[in-house]
Amino acid sequence: MADPRLKDAFAARRFVVAPGIFDMISAKVADGMGFACLYVTGFGTVASHLGVADAGIATYTDMVGRVGQMARGCRTPVIADADTGYGGLLNVRHTVMGYEAAGVSGIQLEDQEMPKKCGHTPGRRVIPAEEMALKIRVAAEARRDPDFLIVARTDARTTLGLEEAIRRGRMYAEAGADIIFIESPESEAEMQAIGRAIDKPLLANMVEGGRTPILPARRLQEIGYAMAIYPAIGFLAAAAALEKAYAHLKEAGDSTAIGESYGFRRMTELMGFPEVWDFESRWAQETKA
Repeated sequence: MADPRLKDAFAARRFVVAPGIFDMISAKVADGMGFACLYVTGFGTVASHLGVADAGIATYTDMVGRVGQMARGCRTPVIADADTGYGGLLNVRHTVMGYEAAGVSGIQLEDQEMPKKCGHTPGRRVIPAEEMALKIRVAAEARRDPDFLIVARTDARTTLGLEEAIRRGRMYAEAGADIIFIESPESEAEMQAIGRAIDKPLLANMVEGGRTPILPARRLQEIGYAMAIYPAIGFLAAAAALEKAYAHLKEAGDSTAIGESYGFRRMTELMGFPEVWDFESRWAQETKA
């Protein structure tokens, strides 16, 4: 079942900040931070699971199990990237039903041609808007829980311009999307135009080093956005920390650099070892009895 708290947050006009999660460590760390939502990033999940580019290589089967693990392992509502729905209309229906059954509270679908490419990268092409609108209609019909949210993303801005991207956003809203995601606006002025033009909750994609300016949450809300995702913040930080630790090990021949890190004791607590130890202790006593 979808978590109704996320839909309630949008209804109450509370701005939603969602960090990107990509594996169970990032999911558990973020889950304990008090966010209203977590966002399963396609880039990070594909990278951590398969070690390849987010370029349409991962399949529905690759993703749904990972998405489900993260959703089930978190108390916080989760929205998950599902690329193009992994195919045509029948695939979209299957994907929505599978993601909903996996326990997420929302699914993101995009209007790129297959194979898709990561947002903020060159060479993205989109399908006809009418075809994507049909996908959104199918997705809305396929969900069983009215609290399950559909995020419709268009990548039209980069190749077809802002006006076409806004037109598509409106179409997708009319087709049944709950949240509209105009990918890669290239200035604050463009973001303001989007906020004025679309009367639906809007999602801003804050990618460090991407095409869109990174604005504070308060400013995003002022110009009409309801939510911001930070898909790369986790895996970029993790990669930097790993590079630093491994470089120290290679150069110094010891692991003293990790003294500044998360800490082994905290990690055992995060992964639930105290509960395991309590369980083993209790049942060891029962065995002796």
